[in-house]
Amino acid sequence: MADDFGLFDTDTPAPSPGESEDEKTEKAPELVYGSAEEFLHEQLLPTYVRSVTGKSAKWCIEWYFHPEAVSRVAALWRSWEHLRLDAATGMSVWWRDHADHHMRVLLDPQGPFYNCDMKEHRDPDHLEPKMAPAGWFPDVRLSAGP
Repeated sequence: MADDFGLFDTDTPAPSPGESEDEKTEKAPELVYGSAEEFLHEQLLPTYVRSVTGKSAKWCIEWYFHPEAVSRVAALWRSWEHLRLDAATGMSVWWRDHADHHMRVLLDPQGPFYNCDMKEHRDPDHLEPKMAPAGWFPDVRLSAGP
């Protein structure tokens, strides 16, 4: 779970086909934080302060063992890096649409940390899916046209 955040990798936007050479060489803004973990420690948790008793909110001290938490913290970091550039309403949008939403899910007593307590990580039970009958979900990559 190093630096590969898949869908959250927004560091290098693809250039538009009609861009001029000057626009293509325009440097993307530098990131404030180099990783989701640095963002969590330096920005998110110092500003998003809540009472975590285990009854109304739960947190796992080893949050990085929870794939959902890693994905959500990465999403919070990437959206914060993007929206901080909007001096007018960026931070308000980030709080309303991203921080409040994801932190509510993360801290929910039935959320990803449901099995942990404040001092000890416990591996979560993963949902076990059964494969659907053949043909129910055909691979659309195989039928994609030009």
